[in-house]
Amino acid sequence: KTMVTGGGGYLGYNLGCALLRSGIAVVLFDVRKPKWEIPKGADFFKGDVRDYDAVFTACEGVDCVFHVAACGMSGLEQANQIESINVGGTKIVIDVCKQRNIPRLIYTSTVSVVFGGNPIEEGDEETVPYFPLEKQFNHYSRTKAIADQMVLAANGTLLKGGNKLHTCVLRPPGIYGPDEQRHLPRVAVNIQRRLFNFKFGNHKVQMNWVHIGNLVQAHLLAAEALTSEKGYIASGQAYYIHDGENVVFSEWIVPLFEKLGYRKPWIHIPVLLVHIAATVMEYLHVMLKPVFSFTPFLTRNEVWNVTVTHTFRIDKARNQLGYKPKKFSFADSVD
Repeated sequence: KTMVTGGGGYLGYNLGCALLRSGIAVVLFDVRKPKWEIPKGADFFKGDVRDYDAVFTACEGVDCVFHVAACGMSGLEQANQIESINVGGTKIVIDVCKQRNIPRLIYTSTVSVVFGGNPIEEGDEETVPYFPLEKQFNHYSRTKAIADQMVLAANGTLLKGGNKLHTCVLRPPGIYGPDEQRHLPRVAVNIQRRLFNFKFGNHKVQMNWVHIGNLVQAHLLAAEALTSEKGYIASGQAYYIHDGENVVFSEWIVPLFEKLGYRKPWIHIPVLLVHIAATVMEYLHVMLKPVFSFTPFLTRNEVWNVTVTHTFRIDKARNQLGYKPKKFSFADSVD
């Protein structure tokens, strides 16, 4: 039996459905119900990862936890809320695993724990260090890095019943796929507002993306790789997970422009100007919050994401987890 925190969100829900298809009982744990129908055989538990008692109750009879819940990925939520969910919630999940004798914990991290605006080419798990916490100006990346380290540090700790806790961490880039709620709808709205009619940055900048199907596959394989049958090979390990190819963002995103009936951007704007605009919007967002709340159409983090190369190798996931990313077309997801 498994529990998925953030089970009401896009990744958590799709992961829960895949677990059910594999014949595994699932508890979807979230503060909000999924917008999709709860699949037959799954239990939905309404609760907050910051609530120890709720997490403890939801984990009854569970032997594997997928900790997917997070806050602050897009736009700018309040810093204290991001910290309490991403760090505080992770501490509670680890504590509950110990108390409930749950031997497996898989944490959904992000490439942002190592990427903070400096170029990374073909980075791997052994050679790329965490981006210094004091230099992470964005609370999401900083708190995810802390939680990533907490989960890895918890590997090998003793459970109440005397067994050991086995943990691992998956680090995906941006997620796309049919019905995805966060990234692409936001970009689509801004294309329609004509805010993305310009392009900026070097057209050779490369990055990775991951299709929901591939990311779900990696989670299932990670859970298997924390068992004695697989020699606990994933214990205490981090893995980069993506579609297995590097893409140029300005080319990759073209199907979205085409399907919306717009031609791809042609007006070129210097990156520095865009960065200044994003910085100003972030500060305005903070200053105006008490009277007027809006979501900046670009944050500094998002500017870096599309103007600085950051690509990663997935050899470790291929070799240790048996991860084989399938080929997906971005245009299909846009449809």
